[in-house]
Amino acid sequence: MQLVADVGGIPGKDCNGFCKYCYFRKVKEVKSFGCAHCLPNKIGCERCSKGVSETQGAFKSPFQVMNEVQNALMMSMGRGEISAYISGGGDISCYPYLETLTANLNQFSIPSILGYTCGKGIDDSQIASKLINNGVEEVSFTIFSSDPKLRKEWVKDPNPEEALKACKIFCENVKLTGAAVIIPGVNDGDVLRQTCNSLEEWGAKGILLMRFANTFNEGLILGNEPIIKGIESQPVEDFAELVKQINSEYKFRVSGTPLCDPETGGPFAIAKDENEIFLQFIKPVTGEATIITSKIAEPFISKIFDKLECDSVNVVAVEKEIACLITKEDLENLDLSEIKQAVIIPGRAFVHQLDAERILSADGIERIVGRGPDTLSVDGELSIDMIDENVIERELEQFNDLVDAINFFGMRII
Repeated sequence: MQLVADVGGIPGKDCNGFCKYCYFRKVKEVKSFGCAHCLPNKIGCERCSKGVSETQGAFKSPFQVMNEVQNALMMSMGRGEISAYISGGGDISCYPYLETLTANLNQFSIPSILGYTCGKGIDDSQIASKLINNGVEEVSFTIFSSDPKLRKEWVKDPNPEEALKACKIFCENVKLTGAAVIIPGVNDGDVLRQTCNSLEEWGAKGILLMRFANTFNEGLILGNEPIIKGIESQPVEDFAELVKQINSEYKFRVSGTPLCDPETGGPFAIAKDENEIFLQFIKPVTGEATIITSKIAEPFISKIFDKLECDSVNVVAVEKEIACLITKEDLENLDLSEIKQAVIIPGRAFVHQLDAERILSADGIERIVGRGPDTLSVDGELSIDMIDENVIERELEQFNDLVDAINFFGMRII
C-alpha cells in the first residue's frame, strides 16, 4: 500500500522556475470551474480553483509531512507492506528537506518513491546516492532529453549535467521510469532515440512519452494557451504511432499519454477485438442515456457499446481531448438534439451540477444529469506499471460503474 507524502510546493516557484513547456506556465488568476466536490448550490471549491492549478501552498516542513504520514499510517495498519509516495506541486528535488524526510521515513522502515521530478533541484549528483541509502526505491524522472544543452534550454535546469548524472545513478541502483514531454522538432526523432539509448544503457525500467498540449481543446483550461507560440501539437494518432514505434525499438517498457500503452492495449483495452470475450462481464444495460465524453475517448466507448449491442446508449464527444478536463464551455457547444433525456458526464469533469443541468436543458427539455465514474480506463502513466490483465480488470470495474449510472439515471427500458 502507498501512503502519499505531500511536500506541497507551487509550480514555477518551488521548482527553480517553469519549464518552457510547463502546463502551468502563463497561468494568472484561476477561476472556480465547478465540479462534483462543490456544495450543491455553490459553484467553486478548493479542488476546482486552487487545486486545479496546484497553488494551495508552499513547501511544508518535514515535521508536518511526517505527521500527515503517521496519521495515514495509523489508518492503514494491517494492510500489507507500506511505501511512501513523495509528491508535491513544485519539483520535489527542490524540496530543501528531501534528504531529511526520506531518512525519517527510513527510520520507520517505510521505503520511498519519488514522484515526478525534473531533477532541477540537483546541483550535486551524489544526492542520488544519499537518497538511495535513505530507502528510495523508485523514481519517476522527467528527463526530457539526455542532451544537457536541451535540458538547460527547455527544462531551465541550472545544473543539467549533475541532474543527468543523478538520473544515471538512480537507473543503476533503483527502479527509474523516465518521462519526456514530446515537443515536435525539439526532442523527438533522433534526439528521442538518443535519450532512450541513454536510459536503456543506464538500466532504466522504461519511459513514459507525454504529448505536448498547447490549446484549450488539448487541455489548457487555465487561460494560458498557447504555452509556446508557433508550435503545433502532434496529432494524437501520430503520437500513438510514435509510442508504438519507440516500443518496438527498445527492450524496456514504453508507454504514452493520452495514447497509448502497446503492452497492455490501454487505454480502453476491452475495446480491442481480441479482448471482446471480456465484455460478457459487463452488466446488462436497462436504462437509456447519452454519455458525454472527450474527443479521444468517444470512438473507444462507442465501439464497446456497439459490441454490447446496446441501442439505448449513444456517446457524444466534445472537442476537448481529455474527459476529466471538460468544462461548461464544452457542454455549451453541443448539439442538444443528439442528447437523450438522461445524460452521464465524466465524474471528474470541471462542471458544476447547476451549470450542467442549465446548459443541457437549454432547448426546453428538462434533462437529468448524472456523473459516471472518475475514469473508464487506465492512463499510460499508471499502466506502465501494470500488465494487460490488470488493465482489463480495472476497465471492467469502471464500465460496470458506468452501467450502474446509466441504469440509475436513465429511463427504464420497457
